[in-house]
Amino acid sequence: MNNQQPVESFRDRLATVDAEGKRNWIFAKKPKGKFYNIRTYVSWFFFVLFVALPFIHINGRPLFLFNITTAKFILFGKVFWPQDFFIFGIIMITFIVFIVLFTAAFGRLFCGWVCPQTIFMEMLFRKLEYLIEGDRAQQKLLAAAPWTTEKILRKSTKHLVFYLLAFIIANLFLAYIIGTKELWAMIKQPSENVGTIASLMIFSAVFYAVYAFFREQACTVVCPYGRLQGVLLDKNSMVVAYDYKRGEERKKINKKEERTAGDCIDCFQCVNVCPTGIDIRNGTQMECVGCTACIDACDHMMEQVGFEKGLVRYASENGIANHQKLRYTRRMKMYTVLLIVLTGLLTALLVTRKDITATVMRTPGLLYQEKGSDSISNLYNIKIVNKTVHEIPLTVQLENAFGSVQLIGHRIQVQKEGQGAGSFFIILPKQKIEQRKTVLYVGLYQGTRKIDVVKTSFLGPVFSNN
Repeated sequence: MNNQQPVESFRDRLATVDAEGKRNWIFAKKPKGKFYNIRTYVSWFFFVLFVALPFIHINGRPLFLFNITTAKFILFGKVFWPQDFFIFGIIMITFIVFIVLFTAAFGRLFCGWVCPQTIFMEMLFRKLEYLIEGDRAQQKLLAAAPWTTEKILRKSTKHLVFYLLAFIIANLFLAYIIGTKELWAMIKQPSENVGTIASLMIFSAVFYAVYAFFREQACTVVCPYGRLQGVLLDKNSMVVAYDYKRGEERKKINKKEERTAGDCIDCFQCVNVCPTGIDIRNGTQMECVGCTACIDACDHMMEQVGFEKGLVRYASENGIANHQKLRYTRRMKMYTVLLIVLTGLLTALLVTRKDITATVMRTPGLLYQEKGSDSISNLYNIKIVNKTVHEIPLTVQLENAFGSVQLIGHRIQVQKEGQGAGSFFIILPKQKIEQRKTVLYVGLYQGTRKIDVVKTSFLGPVFSNN
């Protein structure tokens, strides 16, 4: 640690808040280097994926749809209704376990490389800001300068571009909720969708405010993941770390004298490029999103002064303290086994999930009815959920009893991606009824193809066979 600073005192405050509780605006220097280039390629892939997914359709359905208002969700072209909510429960549990495992092993790698907030902020909005206002030094000068014509033009241009981008992003998010066809229809007829348009403008303003003003505060103040990592990380977890054994004590470079200090030349480049304003040399911190900007900055300075790169690098606390390599711990293995089990369960549920589900129940409050002198009937209600993109006409048959089914009204017609209902009688001969309740299996058929079999019970008197 830096001997000029009280140990751990940096943890008593946020880098983005001063002693009076006011906002410290972060002017991050534009990173350059290997990791930044790789992150740029990753962000391009993410942007293409984000834009393209709403337009991909399978069998007339979007690949992904999360329509919360109608409780309709589509994953990989398959429709999920409220009846499938337990599957979403399994998905959420699996996702949480994955986060725990991933964080225990790789720290905040997710935050720095694929988190939408980080990618949009650092790889899109921040790059546009560099293009319009310049790098760190130019931005600081512009912020301190009086309101001249140039400053007004630069600031207004930046905020206009930011809002337009936020509006586009809000439209794309809306496409994930209502679908691209509905979104296009809404755009063509805005007068008939005033409420939706107003909501869209509000969400656009929220996105704009996040990326223009709130920025890194979303990661350090709002997102709970940074606080969770204090529980999930251990000394074997991979984090962006400063090698204090090699770097201390810190001292400016002086080529005229023999160097007896550590390799850290106290240039503050790792601090200048940090989007959350922390000093990575203070150790693992809640605000660190693992973006690797400090690694690139430090490696560049090490090259400039002729020192070995890697003073700031991916490592574990044990790796720095004891020169240990990253290893796969017992806890990580346990999380992996649990994750495999949950993934297997989720896969089995998705594979065995039926496209048509039905519920058959005897009409409540009614007993059996006598049909002539030799038969007994029960009245049933049936509800069907059709998760396919085809309209389905259904017929009902008994699977395990000598009897007949008498449908009330016309055949049961279930609309595509909709629900259907109907009523029918099941009629059994008296001589076949041997107990108060008889278990029956009702088969649902589309033409000659059996779609599903539903278990129900038949209520009747007990007749003696003698």
